[in-house]
Amino acid sequence: MKIYTQRLDTIAASDTFETLELTFDTRQKSRFRAQTKNAIDIGADLPRTGILRSGAYIATTEGDILRIDAKAETLMQVTAQTDFDLLKAAYHLGNRHVPLMLTPSALYFEPDHVLAEMVEGLGLAVTQVEHPFEPESGAYAQHAHEHRLSPIKSLHHHGH
Repeated sequence: MKIYTQRLDTIAASDTFETLELTFDTRQKSRFRAQTKNAIDIGADLPRTGILRSGAYIATTEGDILRIDAKAETLMQVTAQTDFDLLKAAYHLGNRHVPLMLTPSALYFEPDHVLAEMVEGLGLAVTQVEHPFEPESGAYAQHAHEHRLSPIKSLHHHGH
């Protein structure tokens, strides 16, 4: 079994790689096992530097490269008659601190009948779909590795 231990920022145009589709839950973990489309077992023991976004690359110490893609999974899709209604739904779901994927025409979240009923109560359509899940990372996630949290930022962390 190949063990992938490195995250790559970029790869050379000449580099070859295999592709591995993973769910959001797996992409949040630094250690996992998976199987490629060619039924090859792989393991990952990566630095804990955040989730693997779709399109990320990981490598073994021998130079084998995998591109990670978001795998389609069961999600709730929220659509609305107006942009403002979709914005309202995003606001209310955001207040629940759930991972939320935003697109220009729909919102996506992991199945939760309570949240689905809340959104339907706002007058929006909620449908169960199969779709890759790439939720927003949060306002501070991109710079968390560069800066210590200031007292103001730490006040916004609710421990959820």
